[in-house]
This record gives sequence, C-alpha cells and structure tokens, in this order.
Amino acid sequence: MTTIDDVIGRSEHRNLLSRITGLPVFWVFLAAVLACLSLTLLTDTFATSRNLFNVTRNFAFVAIIAIGMTAVIASGGIDLSVGSTVVLTAMVISVLMSGGMSFAFAAALAICAALAVGFVNGILIAYVGMPPFVVTLGMLSAARSLAMVLSNNKMIWEFGPDHQLLLWIGGGSTFGLPHPLFALLALGIVTSLVFRWTRWGQYVFAIGGNEQAATLTGIAVKRQKVTIYMFSAFTAGIVGILMTGWLGSVTTNLGQSMELAVIAAAVIGGANLAGGEGTALGAVVGALLIEVIRNSLILLGISTFWQGMFIGTFIIVAVAFDRLRSQRA
Repeated sequence: MTTIDDVIGRSEHRNLLSRITGLPVFWVFLAAVLACLSLTLLTDTFATSRNLFNVTRNFAFVAIIAIGMTAVIASGGIDLSVGSTVVLTAMVISVLMSGGMSFAFAAALAICAALAVGFVNGILIAYVGMPPFVVTLGMLSAARSLAMVLSNNKMIWEFGPDHQLLLWIGGGSTFGLPHPLFALLALGIVTSLVFRWTRWGQYVFAIGGNEQAATLTGIAVKRQKVTIYMFSAFTAGIVGILMTGWLGSVTTNLGQSMELAVIAAAVIGGANLAGGEGTALGAVVGALLIEVIRNSLILLGISTFWQGMFIGTFIIVAVAFDRLRSQRA
C-alpha cells in the first residue's frame, strides 16, 4: 500500500534529479566521462598512468585561469590578455631567479606583475569606460611585448639557486598527482565559497545581471570591476609560475592563444557571456572536457591543426545552447 510519505519521497527524488539534470555542468561532466570511456575502449594509451598524469596536469593549467575568467564573464566582461599575462609572469620569475633571487621573492614579484596587468585593465574598463574587448586585446599585445623586452626575446632555462625547487613546484608530483592539480583544488574550493557566501562573489553576479541596478543598490561597481580583472590576472600569474617549473624553460610564445581555450572552458562550464551566471566547478569541468578531447585528437592521430577548429566550434555551440536555454526560460 502506497503511503503519503512514499509519494512525497518519490516527488522529492524527481525534483532533485530534475534540478541536477537542469544544470549545464552536469551534461558537460557527463560528456567528459563518456569521452574518457570511449577513448579507453578505442585506444591502448589513454588509460595509461603516464597519459592520465599529463591530462590531469594540462587541464589544471586551463582550469585555474578559467576560474578567473568565469568571474570576469559573470560580471559581464571578457579578458583576452590572460595568455600574455601567463608569459609575462613566467618571464618575470625566470629573469629574477636567473639573476640569483630566491623562488619566494621572485614568485611574489611575478604575481605583483600579473596583478598590475589586471589593475590596468580594470582601471581602463571601469573608470575610463573603455570596452573590455578593446582594453584586454590591447593588453594581449602589450604584456607579451613587455615579456620580450624583459628576456630580450631569448629562452631562459637556468633559474639560479632555487632551480630545482621551481621545477619541483611546477613539474613535480605528490601521491602520484601533479602539483598544479593541488593548486587547482585549493583555488576551486576557495573561489566556490567566495562566489557563494561573500559579498564580493554576490556583487560579481549582481553587476553581470544588471549593472545599473547594482549601482542603484549602492554597490561600488567600478572598484568591484577592478578587483575582478585583478583576480583574473592573478589566476593567470599562478599558471605562469607553474608552467615555468613544468617546462623547465621559458620562451616568449608561452601561453599563446591560451585565452581561447580558457574562454571556451568557462562558457562550456555554464558562464553566460551576457553576464550574471557561472560557477568555479563549471569552469573546471569545462576545462576537463576540452583537455580530454584535445588529448583524444593526438591519440587518434588527428592533426593538432584541428585543435583550433575544435575550440572555436565549442565556443559557438556552447553560446548557442546558452541562448536557446535562456529563451526557453
């Protein structure tokens, strides 16, 4: 005999399932899982420990910056300069450490350089009123040019007394997991809590949802925008340091076109280019899907020249689905 409690229980389960399947990140995660299963069956190399280690490390780089990009997109902006911020940060820490500075001091100055990029972007966008696309596109060129000036456009592969420490931090592992993954986990957890429970996180989405209404409610919109772009640059700075340690050398083409993969990861993960939506978890899952597909192209013998086509198509498809979902809502 069916009781009222049974009916209520089944209804709650259906509502919970409906809420879960209604989240864009659920379908992205499902697609990533299916892609992993397919590659495991189709190839003998995907499920190897070495390849999984590489996939985990590479996706962590994109995911870290995608978290910062999600904050920017959720506020109604865009940051095209993250790839150049990566190489600028890498060059700053490389030049300083090769000159004899310790890792800690050089890393602090490198992060300051990244924050300066975000600060300039934020000031020009929030206070001068310039479009985010124009400002960050200009910074894309300016920051990479500055990296060339710092290094005299030469490769740097010697990092002074703390050389091995830098290599261990960026390229080493603990418990069989690459160190960039630990940085991603820490950043993802903290950012998720900040988005959910702090005023700063709430203001990010309020500005993206309706900037005029946010201003009328007393939010310091201009100051908030500056901090948002500084946060995006901060995440790119972290990746610049980690990638330097992983590669063991730095050239001025580091991070080139990385902003496309980062934007794709954020958008695929549910960030709305119109603003007001996005999660740190979505950015991580979006980056995971992109890296799994990129890895599959290599393992299946497909030319890497098709990677740009894949990322561009994913951005278009993700935006199209987001617009369709918004229209239905």
